[in-house]
Amino acid sequence: MDWKILSTVFTSVFIAELGDKTQLATMLFASDKDASKLTVFAGAALALIVTSAIGVVAGSALSHYVSEKTLQYVAGIGFIAIGVWTLIRT
Repeated sequence: MDWKILSTVFTSVFIAELGDKTQLATMLFASDKDASKLTVFAGAALALIVTSAIGVVAGSALSHYVSEKTLQYVAGIGFIAIGVWTLIRT
């Protein structure tokens, strides 16, 4: 196992997920007195695992057809476009 990649991915995802709408939705579910906190945690954790698995599979498949550098440029342009779109809509 490559610990450098593990720590980089963990840190990136951890920071990206803090305070986002997924965490807020999970907090709302957990605030329900009748909801099992363990069940809410398990559901949220499983959802993150499945979406991450989809990302890994899609990234792996795309890397067979598109270079890593091209994927980085496309992702960067995509993030910039989302940021500009968000600013325009505000």
